[in-house]
This record gives sequence, structure tokens and C-alpha cells, in this order.
Amino acid sequence: MAPITKKTPAKFSWQAVRSLPRNIWVLTLASFLTDVSTEMIIHLIPLFLANVLGVRTVTVGLIEGVAETTASLLKVWSGRLSDWLGQRKWLTVSGYALSTLVKPFLVLANSWQSVLGVRFFERMGKGIRTAPRDALVADSIAPEKRGLAFGLHRAGDTAGAALGLLLALIVIWRLQGRELILARTTFHTLVWLSVIPALLAVIVLATGIYEVKATEDEKRLNDIHASLPPLFKRFLAVVVLFTLGNSSDAFLVLRAQERGVTILGVMGMLLAFNVVYAAVSGPAGSLSDKVGRRRFLVAGWLLYALIYLGLALAQTAVQIVGLVVVYGLYYGLTVGTAKSFVADLVPQAQRGTAYGWYNGAVGLAALPASVLAGLLWQGVGGWGGFGAQAPFLFGAAVALAAVGLLLVWLPW
Repeated sequence: MAPITKKTPAKFSWQAVRSLPRNIWVLTLASFLTDVSTEMIIHLIPLFLANVLGVRTVTVGLIEGVAETTASLLKVWSGRLSDWLGQRKWLTVSGYALSTLVKPFLVLANSWQSVLGVRFFERMGKGIRTAPRDALVADSIAPEKRGLAFGLHRAGDTAGAALGLLLALIVIWRLQGRELILARTTFHTLVWLSVIPALLAVIVLATGIYEVKATEDEKRLNDIHASLPPLFKRFLAVVVLFTLGNSSDAFLVLRAQERGVTILGVMGMLLAFNVVYAAVSGPAGSLSDKVGRRRFLVAGWLLYALIYLGLALAQTAVQIVGLVVVYGLYYGLTVGTAKSFVADLVPQAQRGTAYGWYNGAVGLAALPASVLAGLLWQGVGGWGGFGAQAPFLFGAAVALAAVGLLLVWLPW
């Protein structure tokens, strides 16, 4: 990378955004297209499981948890492999390609086990691509613009999600109107449509991104076999604690349906959530370059605790919808900021490994988080659980504990 001569954090402006390197734009476009594809169907999978296949919430939690755990284990491996090879591009491309290849098999799924199988391989692709992609973003940008770059990437990702949800909403409206229960044929139609932008994303990546090589001096200074910095390990421990209370967003969808939100209402709610998320991500990432990542994480996690408390206590569909829309603010404040913070804490030659551990630990914690949420809600066997409020109350309490640990272990 070129020597860094200016340390002033970049302000969020269109001029600053336009000056970002090609890799940032290509990766952002690919994420945009991929999320158009993903968001057309991902939030309908728990409804497909519950409405069409008739499974309980604990099974939904198990499927989501196993899928994320699969991705997590591969994130650790692929991140370290990208450091060892000094190459991130083709690991990134192959991960996107695998997820695209298996997506159509959801049309053939007639049991929760087959849905689990598709989710397993789709998340395998995500596990292969995520850490090398995040490391490539960090490698391609100067430190003083890191928050801006990750913020733009998250904004593009989330704008794609909003478009995907809008397209899904239109299809659902045309095929089944305001029905509360998802139909199998509607889900299958959306699966086939979702393959188109996913294929485009793979083509964009394969033809557009380039490798960013570390200099020989950087390689000598930043030995990939060296232990990761202690401050990064502390941050990772705090993130794992927070994630144990952050179950799959599938439970937000089920909570909305439980409070009487229709399928169209669920998709509109998620569309509004992603609009807020996309609008906040870029400016928040840029501002984190100036005021510090920890402040954004503390603010975001406190907001998360309040939202989850509200989701537990909400009595009406309108209240649920309003809280989920505000939930987009939490995402905008924290997701890109946390990934920027990882790059702040580790040297370049260890970034693939660090992002592998970060993304992997978050995903591994998602398994007990999602299974526990399902158990708290509906129980298992003859035990009926504590009801729909329980997983959200638990998530709020764990988020507050994580904020306390973040303040103690990583003071600013």
C-alpha cells in the first residue's frame, strides 16, 4: 500500500466517498447484489419452516444456530489461509459462488432437515468469503478512512437488503395479498428470482477486485504466526458475551407474526429497518474515525438493550414494527464500526486471521444464542418455555453486561 501521509479522519462527504479505491466500490456492489438476493428469502425461511413445514421455534433456532456455526468455523480457517497465502480475492469469489450454487435447492426442501442442509452449504460459502473480504476492505484503505470504507460497504450491503425486501414485498402482494400465512409457491418463486442478483455478484467480484499485497517490511514486522494482540482478544471476549444474548433475527420475524403482523407487514417492516440501517452506516462509520469506535459500540449496545426490552413488553403489531425500524439504527452504529475496530487492533499481515476469529466467534456464539432463544420461548418436549417475551428480556440483560465489560476492559 502507498505510504500514509495524512492522518486526519475523513469527513463524510460525496467527495470523500468518490475518492475511495476501486476495491471498496466493487466489494460494495457485490455485497449490494448479494443482499438483494439474500433478503428476498432469508426472512421468509423461518416462516416457511413454521407455516409450511410446521416446526417449532426451537427447531428454527437449531437450524439458524447450526448454519451460523458452520460459517463460523470456516471463517477462522479462511481468514488464516488468506494471510498465509497473501491472497484474498479468490477465497472471496469462491465463497460467494458456493452460496449462489446451493440456493435453488431450497425449492426441493420438504423437511426441516433438507432446509438445514441447504442453509449449511449456503453458510459454508459465507464462511469461506467473509474474513478474506473484510481483510481486503481493510487492506485497500488508509487507516484514517477505514470507518468510512466499512460504513460505505455496510450501506451498500443494506441498500441491497432494502431492494431485495421491496422486490419480495411486491411478489408476495401479487401472489397472496394480505394473508398472514406464507404459501409454499410464493416462497419457491422468490427463491428462483433471488438467484439472478447472486450470479451477478459473483461476476462482478471475479472481474473487478484486485489483490493488495503487503510489503516485505510489513511481512517481517507483522508475522502471521505471532499471537494476536491482547487488546483484540479482550474485545473478542466482550463481543462473544454480547452475541450470546443476540439470537437470530428470525425471532424478530416470529415475534412480529405472533403480534399479528401480516407477511406483507413483516416485509415492509424489514424494508424500513434496512433503509434506516443503510442511511446511518456511512455517516456513522465516518464519524467513528473521528470520535472513536468504543463510544459507538457502547451507544449501539445500550440502544440494543432498550429495543429488546421494548420487544419483550410490546403489546401491539404497531409497537413491534416501530421497534424493529429503530433496530436499524443499532445496526448502523455498530456493525461497520466493530469491523473497523478489528483492523485498528491488529497489523495488516494478521487481519485475515483476526477477521476469521472475530466473525467465527460471533457465529459460534450464535448457536447457543439461537437455541436458547427458542427454548426460552416455546421450550422442548413437554415443557412449554417462558413465552415470547423471554428471549428478548434475556438479550437485553446480556447486552447491558457486555457494555459494562467493554467499559472495564477497553476504556478510552
